[in-house]
Amino acid sequence: MSAAATTHDHSHGADHAHDHHEPGFFGKYIFSCDHKVIGIQYGLSGLLFLLLGFFLMLLMRWSIAFPGQTVPGLLFVENLPLIGPFFHDAIGRWAPGGIVNGELYNMLGAMHGTIMVFLGIVPLGFAGFVNFVMPLQIGTIDMAFPKLNMWSFWLFFVSGVMMLASFFVGTGSVQTGWTMYSPLASTTTLAVTNIWMHGHTWWLMAMVFNISASLLGSVNVITTVINLRAKGMTWMRMPFFCWAMFVTSFLLLLAFPPLEVAAILQLVDRVFGASFFLPTGLMEGGQHLDISGGGSPLLYQHLFWFLAHPEVYVLILPAFAILAEVIPANTRRPLWGYKSMVYAALTLGFLSFLVWAHHMYLTGMGTMMSTYFQITTVLISVPSVILLTGLMISLWGGSIRFTPQMLFASAFLPMFGIGGLTGLPLAFTFIDLALHDTYYVIGHFHYVVAPGTIFALFAGIYHWYPKITGRYMSDFLGKLHFWPSLLGMNLIFAPMFIQGMGGFHRRWYDGGKYFEQTSGASNWVTKLTSDFFGIFGMDVPNNLLGLNVLMSVGAFILALGQVPFILNVFLSIKGGKKSNSDNPWNCTTLEWATPTPPPHGNFLFEPVVVRGPYEYSVPNCTQDFLPQWESEPGKAAVAPASTTPAPAAHH
Repeated sequence: MSAAATTHDHSHGADHAHDHHEPGFFGKYIFSCDHKVIGIQYGLSGLLFLLLGFFLMLLMRWSIAFPGQTVPGLLFVENLPLIGPFFHDAIGRWAPGGIVNGELYNMLGAMHGTIMVFLGIVPLGFAGFVNFVMPLQIGTIDMAFPKLNMWSFWLFFVSGVMMLASFFVGTGSVQTGWTMYSPLASTTTLAVTNIWMHGHTWWLMAMVFNISASLLGSVNVITTVINLRAKGMTWMRMPFFCWAMFVTSFLLLLAFPPLEVAAILQLVDRVFGASFFLPTGLMEGGQHLDISGGGSPLLYQHLFWFLAHPEVYVLILPAFAILAEVIPANTRRPLWGYKSMVYAALTLGFLSFLVWAHHMYLTGMGTMMSTYFQITTVLISVPSVILLTGLMISLWGGSIRFTPQMLFASAFLPMFGIGGLTGLPLAFTFIDLALHDTYYVIGHFHYVVAPGTIFALFAGIYHWYPKITGRYMSDFLGKLHFWPSLLGMNLIFAPMFIQGMGGFHRRWYDGGKYFEQTSGASNWVTKLTSDFFGIFGMDVPNNLLGLNVLMSVGAFILALGQVPFILNVFLSIKGGKKSNSDNPWNCTTLEWATPTPPPHGNFLFEPVVVRGPYEYSVPNCTQDFLPQWESEPGKAAVAPASTTPAPAAHH
């Protein structure tokens, strides 16, 4: 092991504390400007929201598989002393007798999508990892604007509180889908005159705060990457992680403002009686609505999807960023096609702004326009395939360590491949017209972001946990987390393709029970499902309805699989095996040159980068990795004598 990678004396903290007072608990851990603390805040918040969004999905899956039946444990939770009243106000009052009805199902669907995407995956996958890892990887002491960074987190936190508040207001949370299409979203429950009792009002305000947080964070990341790279850190020596996050920041900066504008305009429609998205002649209950009219519902769709397709790559690119660090470290091979992957990420970012209207084929666009969006949608698959191919070829000939992070990383590759391939047919109007709003679309999207992106996020947590805490997570619990997750994910989402092609609509709260012409179809998968559950004495019908039960069992398995992970995260903080090195995985990028955990100021020396980021298994080298900061094995590169002192010394 290199000399620079051995454990440092952690008593250095006093050396650069002479310029300022030691902050108190709130200043150090709550209202911190330190990028590492903010990264952990984002990460923990994102994990909590993912857990909440997952719970909402479990309620939906029960309603789909067993419509009209009491949800197990729902009434028990309602009667608990402290939690019960809150749970009743949020969920229970809409589920009489513990039964999920159509109204509650609509709320669950809208909030599941919103929470998982905007409050879960993006804060964890982008903000959490980019804040903790990226400044370390480029060799700087903090983000360019530390206070702006803190503001970014707290705006996000306020948005989460507002979103949760919508569960408790008079109308309950939103019921019009996570897309909030006008005119439905602008006119529903208009009879409630108190705007603060509308869940829609709270949703819109929460999104304004959430998008503002993303804008501040993206500006910070872009400025930091451009201006604060260490000496020798040229663009093509920058880890792919930083490249992918850099592109993601531009997507956030350019795509999120249209949705913020759309949310504000829709809020004005609801609160002040404007008609930006409300056309003339709207009727409700047999009477014309008292609105000025003249607005365009299609305008809202354009603004929403101009965000929401780049948003897909905001979810995906951080996953590729993480895997580009995890896979080389666990195969002991360089990242294959590094430059090709960088250019592919840049191309992906550019093309993501040219495909949004493939979500809008049903709006009646002309043949020329739909042809344009079909072409760009097929084109955007090319850089995605380049990224996936680079990671897959990086496995070839490697000496693979099957750590938990590598298991999740390797499972990501085929899962994302399934998600991508099933998306290609949807690029074409004649197929999309039949499959739009069916479970096929749900299966496609979730294969990309559930066993896809979320598996990558798990891999990143296992990979950087020793750097964050100084302790390893348990390998046993990690593998106990992986296998049920892999099985559960596929049991949930694979049958959706079969149901979708059979015509199952994505918003049937009863799972299609009353649509016999659709749900009565059967095939070998439904027969196998029926026979399998018959072994356990369960009467599961031999038709597409039977797959609802299979998918709900998959959701239950997935839920059980997360228990080892939750235990692992919290028990390992104090009880995990101590890391005896600052570079426990023998990696090559700069974050592993810092003490563990990194102190205020990050580095004990001024990092100088002398080579590319993925120098593994270099021929004629005494060790199987060459860190970026070492001029030769075991010897840190030294800056020229004329350079300024190390940043950590005067921070």
